[in-house]
Amino acid sequence: MSISISEVTNSKELRAFIRFPMHLYKDTPSYVPPLISFEVSTLDRKKNPAFEHADAAYWVVKKNGKILGRIAAIILHEELKEKQLGRFGWIDFIDDLEVSALLLQTASDWVKSKGGMTIHGPMGFTDLDFEGALIEGFEHTATQATIYNAPYYQKHYEHFGLEKSVDWLENRGNIPTEVPKKLLKVSSISKSRFKLKVVTFRNKKELLKYAEQVFELLNKSYQNLYGYYPLSPKQIEYYVKQYFDFVRLDLVSLVVNENDEVVSMAISMPSISEALKKAKGKLFPFGFIHILKAFKSNELMDLFLIGVDPAYQKLGAHAIIFEELLKNYIRLGVKSFATGPMLEENAGVQNLWADFNADITAKIRRRCFIKSI
Repeated sequence: MSISISEVTNSKELRAFIRFPMHLYKDTPSYVPPLISFEVSTLDRKKNPAFEHADAAYWVVKKNGKILGRIAAIILHEELKEKQLGRFGWIDFIDDLEVSALLLQTASDWVKSKGGMTIHGPMGFTDLDFEGALIEGFEHTATQATIYNAPYYQKHYEHFGLEKSVDWLENRGNIPTEVPKKLLKVSSISKSRFKLKVVTFRNKKELLKYAEQVFELLNKSYQNLYGYYPLSPKQIEYYVKQYFDFVRLDLVSLVVNENDEVVSMAISMPSISEALKKAKGKLFPFGFIHILKAFKSNELMDLFLIGVDPAYQKLGAHAIIFEELLKNYIRLGVKSFATGPMLEENAGVQNLWADFNADITAKIRRRCFIKSI
């Protein structure tokens, strides 16, 4: 029996779509399964407010009833209008060129039917979704916010005619034993000269007061980055509910000006990658226990979100963030860290790590591919 492709049309099929990579990579140590409930929330048009400004379709390729691959095609209405550009994401497949070509061609045809002339990916609805095919660093365990894919994916993308659009880099490294003197000096000058201060929190309620400002800051600081489109008020509300219940107050660094406006921020959290492996995509009945235990650990930190208001990017606001984070990391005995993906061409954010003075032990590379259709 030959392979066939079918669109995902109901909740049962969507869960099978979500579970496919869990089966594909069940024996791969670097793969970290997502929480199924989070994936359902992201991909369900009734739950994700991104669908107010987007459209999407999902497909699986099967043979004899067994899933061999999956893909999502995504249209952001503004991106389509401005650039005649669509996206593909949530893509996984066995090492079979016929399977990957059928997936990519189906997604391309759908984007073209909507008026798109070009497709790029892997991308999500927003920068907070999974993006960027892994092309270097396969031996490193993924974070909870990043994709793992097998090395053969790059060959399949290039065979289909996709080319490099941009690369992202992630840093892995060790925490310094003391805050660098240069960082302390820059931070001190920035605080006094520009009337900036670090906000500390006694409880989650105090943090939530700044939650909307945090995401508005991301909109400002990320506005010129590749593929970024501002989060709507409903999306901000959605992400506040989804993420802010999970943060640890001692791992959040928030800097405000004299008007109590957030000008720079960083949210980090203990790595839950190993906990997610044990949870196998489920919070219940026991998955949440593994995750709660991981949240009390201080071995490895994931730098989840970092943002600096463009008006303050050359005024040392980043140094205040890093000083606060490093002080807390050193106090807690944190040994190592992992960053999120940072655009290779974004020299500003890449240069920040010189001030962080961390011992960078590895760089992981991800790629967005693009093709005219």
